[in-house]
Amino acid sequence: MAAPTLAAWMLEQEARGLLTRLARVEPFALHMPMVSAAAITPAAQVAIERHMASRRRELRGRVADYLRWLKSPIGQQAPPQEAQRRFTFLKLRFNAVLSQFHIFADVLTQRSEHETGVWLSGLDAVAADALALPRCYFAAPPVICYLDRGPGAAIRRVRTPLPGGSLNPVAIVRVPRERMIGSGLASSLVHEVGHQGSALLGLLASVRREIERRQVAGTEEAAAWRLYARWISEILADFWSIARLGVTATLGLMGVVSLPRTFVFRLSEEDPHPIPWIRVKLGVAMGRALHPSRRWDRIAQLWESYYPLDPIEPSKRKLFAALEGTMPALAALLVNHRPGSLGGKSLKEAMAVDERQPARLADYWAAWRASPSKLFEAAPSLVFAVVGQAKGDGKISPEEESNTLTRMLTHWALKGALETSTACASRPPAGLCRPGWGSEAGYRSIVH
Repeated sequence: MAAPTLAAWMLEQEARGLLTRLARVEPFALHMPMVSAAAITPAAQVAIERHMASRRRELRGRVADYLRWLKSPIGQQAPPQEAQRRFTFLKLRFNAVLSQFHIFADVLTQRSEHETGVWLSGLDAVAADALALPRCYFAAPPVICYLDRGPGAAIRRVRTPLPGGSLNPVAIVRVPRERMIGSGLASSLVHEVGHQGSALLGLLASVRREIERRQVAGTEEAAAWRLYARWISEILADFWSIARLGVTATLGLMGVVSLPRTFVFRLSEEDPHPIPWIRVKLGVAMGRALHPSRRWDRIAQLWESYYPLDPIEPSKRKLFAALEGTMPALAALLVNHRPGSLGGKSLKEAMAVDERQPARLADYWAAWRASPSKLFEAAPSLVFAVVGQAKGDGKISPEEESNTLTRMLTHWALKGALETSTACASRPPAGLCRPGWGSEAGYRSIVH
């Protein structure tokens, strides 16, 4: 064969081989074994399957276009390096599709683990409940959870870029395995949900503008407000967690940032997270503004006993004093902030924090003690708030806490599975029992 003909033939074989490998990237529903209680919600499953199906179709179309180009007069006359360049970009797109596949596979594979899969389904319910607000200020996306190593959590928000540039169809929350299962788990989970909620409400830009107005040059407080502007994404996520969970959020945060002293007081110019020592104190300040209680004083005293300020250098002490001095003003700013997305409501009003005041949480705990069946009627995030406060008050042991929350996660997972089955059973026999598919054409759009 002449060199150009050999190159074209070799690249054609590579492209056709790529198509055969792409055909092996099948819908998750065909190869993810799990009990029904461990499954993700139908909305999440359909969103993921449709997303991956569209990526496969797009790539198949590009490969077909490439093969046609190779055999066209223009392609046959093109130098080998041009044909190779075009194929290389196809291969990069194929790898991007695989990267997206593995992102979702990492989440779904754990659903087949005994007990873990069911607990994760229960956490999906907690996340969905923590994201929902009493009024429909936004269309909440499906949220799915998975476990990973490390003390911290993370979120891949909906409609953020995946490898290759396409947008994520669901919110994916990574939860630290070390926190399974205790009330501190909710602190990490709802913090990440707070990132999603803040994005859906457009809080980051509107709050940052308010903060920047406070940065009066030449004042001691200016440095503190500049740091708040840098940290605002994490501060808003903590605010969301505290609004939904009360003291449970900050007690859980303390468990995450209880590190060697050097790290607790470290200030990094690149880190979007507040200094750990300051972050807990910010949690206390926001908690006092949202859920007034003497419990916050005890939390602050406990934190200061763990990490006293005495040994730190004078320059850092001055900065910390400025930060502590402005914390009440920052908390008031957040509580009373009225972004356009809330239709005139303040954050405090929109999040209905009156329903989760410490006294009410204590009343719930007493009522559930007297009548345990009532626990199963409560919203998932409320259960974590109540149990976490009870643990902080010394009314429940760590062992009982873990057993209670394990039982509740299983309950929410089973409840979700039965509700889905009931919804499917009530559909007309002619339709497919998959919300969002609904027709043979819809089914084929996912499978093919």
